[in-house]
This record gives sequence, C-alpha cells and structure tokens, in this order.
Amino acid sequence: MDVSGKVILLTGGTAGIGREMALQLKAKGAEVIVTGRNPERQAAMREAGFEVIEADLSNAAGVDALIAAWGARDLDVLLNNAGQLIEHDFRKGAVDADLSDEGIYANFSAPIRLIAGFMERLKARKEAAIVNVTSGLAIAPAARQPVYSATKAGLRSYTLSLREQLKGTNIKVIEALPPVVDTQMNDGNPMKKMPADECARQIVEALEKGRDEANIGMTKALRVAESISPSLARSVTLRF
Repeated sequence: MDVSGKVILLTGGTAGIGREMALQLKAKGAEVIVTGRNPERQAAMREAGFEVIEADLSNAAGVDALIAAWGARDLDVLLNNAGQLIEHDFRKGAVDADLSDEGIYANFSAPIRLIAGFMERLKARKEAAIVNVTSGLAIAPAARQPVYSATKAGLRSYTLSLREQLKGTNIKVIEALPPVVDTQMNDGNPMKKMPADECARQIVEALEKGRDEANIGMTKALRVAESISPSLARSVTLRF
C-alpha cells in the first residue's frame, strides 16, 4: 500500500511506538489522526501538526465516543496500537481486578469494537487495511504479565480469523508483533529494549508491503523457537 494520501486512524498515537508511527506515516504523506488520553501528550501532537481525538478505550462508551467523533469521514487504515500494561502479579501481593478489566477491554475488546464500527467504511475504500499490534507475548506469555499476555494472544487469534474472513476483499489484515520496546510502558522491564522508532519503522514497512505479519526484533527468534517447540518458547518467556 502506498500510504501517501491515505487516511489513517492510529490509536495510542501520542507516545511510544504509536507516536513514532504517526511521525513516520505523516512524513510519507499520510493523513494521520491519533488518539490518546494524556492531555500533555495530546497537546504535543497537536503542536506537531496532528489531529488528536481524546479517547479512553478501556470501556465500550469510550470506543463508541471515538467512532462518533470520527463522524462521516473516510477511513483507509485502522491501526489498533493502543494498549495497557496492567500490573497483575500475585507474588507481589493483591491485584486490582478493576484495573485488569480495563486492560482486558483496552487490549482486546476495543480493537474488535473499532473494527466492527469501521468495517463498512473500510469496505467502501478501493484499498484498505487493518493493523493489529499484538506482542511477542502473544506467542508465549510472561509470568509477570499474565493479563497483557492473554489479551495479546486473544487479539492474535482474532486477527488470524479476521484475515481468513476478509481474504479476497479490499481489506488487508496485518498483525505486528513487537518485542520489548523502549517506551514508558516498559520502564521497569530489565530486558534489552528495541528503540521505538525502529519498531515503528518495521510496522510501517509491513503496511506498505502488505505483509500478513511483522515479527519484529526478538519476536523473530521466539517464532522460530515456537515452531520447533512451543514448550521451549514458553520456558524462555515465562521467566520474565
């Protein structure tokens, strides 16, 4: 896909990988509208020349408000990037079930609801794409991040099924599986981190080249390990 002139809705586009994707897509001539929750980050993106829609994707009302705010405009690419990393480790004490519910909705339910809400608009375009950003943890989970791992695995499964449903249509379905990336979300993660701009570059490249999957950085090695032995892949990630 030539992204120049394409209208792209990029959720979670005010920080981290999302911000870097927004900058790169805009530089290639795309019209990128981003969503975010943090007022300061929203203001910074507006100053950078982006349209920003404030959106809380941790509940159905927030998703529906985003769809309503989009109005009647066209949409060429829905890029589901927003996500929440929720602390959920019983080894550290009690967990917050309400926060877990918010993370489950933001990471799993919100992308599905957005896809349903924008499907007819995407079908109306000559060429369109849905990009779901999951994680290497969709392949094998990390013990300290069970909710995040489970939601990303669920979104991966949904993406595989959706791609089959839309086979032969104008809509390309792409999954991006980042490794641990150097973003605020991973500030406390001791693992080696990929620069956010490089991760973003590889996702944008997958969109441009129409790939089904973008296995990024260490996720490539994890996919190889998983193809040889799923238990081997799990033994690697479960330690973290």
